[in-house]
Amino acid sequence: MAKILTVANQKGGVGKTTTAVNLAASLAYEDQRILLVDIDPQGNATMGVGVDKYTLQKTSCEVLLGQCDINDAIMRSEAAKLDVLPANSDLTAAEVGLMGLDDKERRLSNALQKVSDRYDYILIDCPPSLNMLTLNALVAADGVLVPLQTEYYALEGLSSLIETIEQIRSGPNPRLKIEGLLRTMHDSRNRLGSDVSAQLLTHFGDQVYRTVIPRNVRVAEAPSHGLPLLQYDQFSRGAAAYSCLANEILRRDGKIGMR
Repeated sequence: MAKILTVANQKGGVGKTTTAVNLAASLAYEDQRILLVDIDPQGNATMGVGVDKYTLQKTSCEVLLGQCDINDAIMRSEAAKLDVLPANSDLTAAEVGLMGLDDKERRLSNALQKVSDRYDYILIDCPPSLNMLTLNALVAADGVLVPLQTEYYALEGLSSLIETIEQIRSGPNPRLKIEGLLRTMHDSRNRLGSDVSAQLLTHFGDQVYRTVIPRNVRVAEAPSHGLPLLQYDQFSRGAAAYSCLANEILRRDGKIGMR
């Protein structure tokens, strides 16, 4: 059975989709069987692994609404060497459509159960807000990976997310936990960034990944080419950082983490 991780933060612009795409690709590079699930209507994770969101016939929208089987919507990304359940702007309609369905918060979880035994990890990229799509992602997940930009307002947004996770734990998904906090877009020359990083370590200890994702121009360039960093520039600092994160996660899970 796959370990299901939702990459989430209610604050936008923290590197959420970038993390979902590049962590998925880095885990695939380590010979892990990966499914990347895109349930963000922007479809950026879909495009980030080389799948054209504008030509899709079956997406996570149809899966959530019960209009197609998940097996028929999953695609192969040769660019990232992983499978993807893609998304596009059709998902905006799913938000409304889900409200009238039974088990509306469990639609994604029920779908993923059908394919879980085919993968080692399933990573879910969700919108930067708490809506029915994000709720589906949290109910389906074993853990939440939280990307945090090392700035003052990051801590404020984290408090809201922790409250949300606790609400989910006390209701539809008791197994949900914070898998780890990931410091992103970090500039070690910035004193504020270093101070926020130190505060995170003080308050959350081992829940903070040792890996830190640096500010790196290659990280911003790769999505426009439809490639994860490993395929765009394997020797960039960003690619190296996400490879380190993949290995840190594999070590935490008791896996070898080396090809």
